[in-house]
Amino acid sequence: MGIKWIVNGNVKQSDKTQTPLDCFSQEEIKSVRLFINYFKEYKPTPLVKLGSLAKEMGIENIWIKDESYRFGLNAFKVLGGAYAIGKYLSKKLGMDSNELSFEKLCSKEIKKKIGELVFVSATDGNHGRGVAWAANRLGQKSVIFMPKGSAKARLENIRKEGAEAEITEYNYDEAVEYAKKYAEKHNGVMVQDTDWEGYKEIPTWIMQGYAVIADEISEQLKVQGVEKPTHIFLQAGVGSFASSIQGYYSAKYGDQSPISVIVEPEGAACIFKSASINDGNPHTVKGDLDTIMAGLACGKPNTMSWDILRDYSNMYVSCPDYVAARGMRILANPLGNDFKVVSGESGAVGLGLFSILTQKEKYQDILELLKIDQNSRVLFISTEGATDPLGYRQIVWDGYHPMPVEQNTY
Repeated sequence: MGIKWIVNGNVKQSDKTQTPLDCFSQEEIKSVRLFINYFKEYKPTPLVKLGSLAKEMGIENIWIKDESYRFGLNAFKVLGGAYAIGKYLSKKLGMDSNELSFEKLCSKEIKKKIGELVFVSATDGNHGRGVAWAANRLGQKSVIFMPKGSAKARLENIRKEGAEAEITEYNYDEAVEYAKKYAEKHNGVMVQDTDWEGYKEIPTWIMQGYAVIADEISEQLKVQGVEKPTHIFLQAGVGSFASSIQGYYSAKYGDQSPISVIVEPEGAACIFKSASINDGNPHTVKGDLDTIMAGLACGKPNTMSWDILRDYSNMYVSCPDYVAARGMRILANPLGNDFKVVSGESGAVGLGLFSILTQKEKYQDILELLKIDQNSRVLFISTEGATDPLGYRQIVWDGYHPMPVEQNTY
């Protein structure tokens, strides 16, 4: 197996008009930022400029948004879970979320009105930790289920946030179904970043929370005198993260939005499969969903996310695990005066892919399709740090998942 790609021009749209992006309007995101800003732990994560690496790859600029600094939780996911829980409680109280800070939601008066709740989720690690963190701050209970093969370090990090958590015998999508049944039986509140019939509101709130990342980037680039990147590489699991960033840029810039590439592990490439089948509908990948990119090991797309990625993204790419491992090693070993970025498997796959595309002649046609040249300014978002420390060391220190000899760029 190897790198595979599909250009969006080959994908049929199921509707004559593109999916509306009202939930990512500047007004909506301003409201999200207002709520998130109430957290005392909140501050924008670093946007790291890698000038030496950009020169090595023959382009103008590379930026990495480093989400390992997010709320001290080593990943971006808390933005979505915390905002969704806040919106859910605001609605339950009959109040506007802009009237409620998280501190107010933690007050005895509000908690008395809310009562005892249990927030339930299935997770590969980062999302569940964010949900547990938010629930714990509210003095509420959380129960988190993880798919088989999940790293024990990720499980323990969730438990440290006060959650009941366990690693199940199921793959990710089966763990979601298991969590749903648990929530129904125990009158729990599902906080999941994928959707199904009758469950759209909370996933939308989660996606809006993720869009804070793009809004921060816009502010940070403006300080550097740059309006926007020319290209963005976005990793996808169920697609919620990728569609939130895609939705933000497409809502803000329309046809002038950056060229976007959606990147997935080949063992769980449900967005890629949906694009390949070419009927405009989301499609599921079955099986063990085996990949080192645990945060992307999802077989069933969020249908709302798929609609956005189908209608607005430019290319879809399926990658072997060695692509993510290469990206991790590049970021851990900076060139020149570039800063080191500690990125986990799911966070580094976009850069790993880009490094191969720019340094292997066989992929020159992809660069041409994407209009990547010496004037390109490319954005990547490292969505997690070393959330599995042992796995990180095995890859970065010991060279696990090396490039195949025939793929070697040197």
